[in-house]
Amino acid sequence: MQQFLPMFYETLFGFTALFILTKVLGKTQISQLTAFDFISAIILGELVGNALFDKEAGIPEIAFVIVLWGSLLYITEIISQKYKRTRSLIEGSPAIIIHKGKLIRDIMKKNKLDINQLQNLLRSKDVFSIQEVEYALLETDGTLSVLKKSSFQTPNKGDMNFPSHEVNLAVTLINDGEIIYDNLKEKGISEGWLYEQMHEQGYTDVKDIFYAEYIKGQDLLLFPFENRIHKRYES
Repeated sequence: MQQFLPMFYETLFGFTALFILTKVLGKTQISQLTAFDFISAIILGELVGNALFDKEAGIPEIAFVIVLWGSLLYITEIISQKYKRTRSLIEGSPAIIIHKGKLIRDIMKKNKLDINQLQNLLRSKDVFSIQEVEYALLETDGTLSVLKKSSFQTPNKGDMNFPSHEVNLAVTLINDGEIIYDNLKEKGISEGWLYEQMHEQGYTDVKDIFYAEYIKGQDLLLFPFENRIHKRYES
């Protein structure tokens, strides 16, 4: 019986330490795990498991493994938050699989996605024909985001004899207080126009904007940093 007591204490400690670690690092839904998150979870579980069944490893060794791995994950998260250019390397970036109704075969090949897999992902979005799709993006967690053609959107405009119209994809123009110049250039939008739209909504500094989204023919959608709004009202 005594031989099981150390394993009991170590398992209880490992469980508690991992629970605290997930609270510190923040929680991510299983369906939203990136490849990096998935690998990190497997390695962390493996490290703790090996420490539990190693006769020479006790609570100090398990604590060291958890703290060390947790620190590495925390540092990685800080780097990806502070330096935006590292996000595509660490977390990956979405890939456009279908653009304006056409399959982008090079992107599919790059992401190791064949037509059968694509059809399976589309069916999970209640899409049973590629001709229904205007845009399809493969997200970093492996799921597919779909924007249907206007005639196939709910309610079905084709059945109601409504005329079809152009479908436009939303574009991020400001992210975390920084202008995404590549997207401005792609959409043919000037920086002056962006500032003009900000001024109309009561903002002068890009650093006050957490997120800005543009869709052709619509007003610019702005989300400011909440803490900076409160500071402005307090002052």
